[in-house]
Amino acid sequence: MTNTETATELRAERSRLSNPMQLVPEMGPVAGALYKLAANGLVPQATISLVQLRAGQIVGNTYLTVLHTTDLRKMGESEERITGVGTWWDAPYFTAAERAALALVEAVLQPSPGRERVSEELFAEVSKHYDQKELATLALLIGQVNFFIPLAVIGRPLPGKSPVEQWT
Repeated sequence: MTNTETATELRAERSRLSNPMQLVPEMGPVAGALYKLAANGLVPQATISLVQLRAGQIVGNTYLTVLHTTDLRKMGESEERITGVGTWWDAPYFTAAERAALALVEAVLQPSPGRERVSEELFAEVSKHYDQKELATLALLIGQVNFFIPLAVIGRPLPGKSPVEQWT
């Protein structure tokens, strides 16, 4: 067996990190507060999940992509909307508000050498659909997914498995 085969087999069996909540218990209250923020009702849950899925796609993380795709399916979202997230600008399945939120997460997460990430034009477009409190919530929701990205990218949790299944 080659090193590549061994690494692939290990990757298929377990996450690279043990349960982060056990390793760093102080994470619990922070994660709890972030989940509470996401549930404040100011931004529709479908929009939140679409933004989270797009973030997982942008950073190229299968765990996050599978997690948020599964969430969207459980919410009853169509396959067209789910698969269209990767090309949202060209897909006819999203509202103007959802498009603005997807553009915002892309602007925040993708490098923008030599120019402002969130332009005045993008901010104006997002502001057409979200008032100040909703926009602040949306910004913090993007922060929420960013909070978990390093654990997903570094720890490489198993796609499709709950934390209980992989961290026992």
